[in-house]
Amino acid sequence: MSKYDVVIIGGGTAGCASAYISGKLGLKTLLIERNIHLGGAITSGLVVPVMNAGEHQINTDFYHDLISELAKVNGQVTYQGNPGWFNPELAKIVLDKMMKDAHVDVLFNANILDVKFSDKHILSITLPAKILSPYNLAIHTDNISSSLNEMLSVYIEARYFVDATGNCNFSQKINCQFLENTGEFQPMSLRFIMSGVNTEKFADWIYEYDTDRNVTTVQKAGGQVHFSTAYTWDTGKKWALAPIFDKAVGLGELKDADRNYFQIFTIAGMPGAVAFNCPRIIENLDPESPFDRSKALTEARESILRLSEFCKKHFPGFESAYISNIADELGVRVSNRIKGKYVYTIEDLKSGKVFDNPALISNYPVDVHSKDKNASHLEKTGEYQLPIESLMSADFDNLFVVGRCISADYMSQGALRVQSNCFAMGEAVAKYIKNAFTNP
Repeated sequence: MSKYDVVIIGGGTAGCASAYISGKLGLKTLLIERNIHLGGAITSGLVVPVMNAGEHQINTDFYHDLISELAKVNGQVTYQGNPGWFNPELAKIVLDKMMKDAHVDVLFNANILDVKFSDKHILSITLPAKILSPYNLAIHTDNISSSLNEMLSVYIEARYFVDATGNCNFSQKINCQFLENTGEFQPMSLRFIMSGVNTEKFADWIYEYDTDRNVTTVQKAGGQVHFSTAYTWDTGKKWALAPIFDKAVGLGELKDADRNYFQIFTIAGMPGAVAFNCPRIIENLDPESPFDRSKALTEARESILRLSEFCKKHFPGFESAYISNIADELGVRVSNRIKGKYVYTIEDLKSGKVFDNPALISNYPVDVHSKDKNASHLEKTGEYQLPIESLMSADFDNLFVVGRCISADYMSQGALRVQSNCFAMGEAVAKYIKNAFTNP
């Protein structure tokens, strides 16, 4: 049986931060990822940039190291004062390097078969023995077949476990309590990239066409022209791109739902490539339902084709562009949320309640998307804190949960779910566990 100080399940934004800092602090750390690379939303979901979350953030060591490592390989740029513009493909390589530097064992293509626990304490997990890892990890089993070369499973023991799966997949296995789900879900998205774009031509055109600098920006950074622009079907704001989208819908080139949310921007180290933060699937679909996820994926890819053809026809610089990448996973804004030792509320957030052990400090707004026109909620607040207790399972004393599935109500989770906050959550848990080892 292999023994670790901490096992992190899920190698996305929060899980990578937790594993990296745990390793840097000298904890024997195992990171388990079901896919073939790390990064989660950043890599599989193509979710860039990392949004700014204020000037007084804490637990930012991982984020700063990630920025530094990506910059070394031309995979990061600071644009409009935000250093979180990353190259999703290079992030896969950099995250591997960071885990290796921190002496973190990583298991890819790995799924947990079983969990052993007693009372309020998780004892061990069981993994398939034949798993892909980039390391020569010593694997011990007490369960082998008649052939000594056909090991069936590996048993791993740890002092602490971290569920960083995004959907609380690990916590579901051990019947943890969850916060009530009202049946209302934020729309899922499926991002994509178009390459072959004459970005300088488009940047010149959009900068003149849309003079609203809160929507459209252009800047030379990192030896590359960068831009960002957006449009939604909400009528509370005058969007410069609205007449173009109206025309396309009228001609049947786009469905009305295709234009509910549209945002594009350039990518660090990818000249000629443009990232799309869309389409947003407006049906009320449950991200935990395989049928709903399948429907969302199919509809999203159909919409991607329409949007790409629309851009080629109507946007200068896109004439020779083509779809070069579609995200490997849906962008899920909210799904399961665990019941923790403290349930964080929107009242806590808006009041700026102060806690003894904050995991993060942020001012990212409450951002709750809606499937309906003029119904999304974007509300700026003051600075707020999230307590470490909201990252602790109410059912198990050695289980932490990080990422979008934390112990927070629906509205406050809409502010807490962004990547900069998830980085801080993962790092905070690693530091808390290290302190528990130092001061038992």
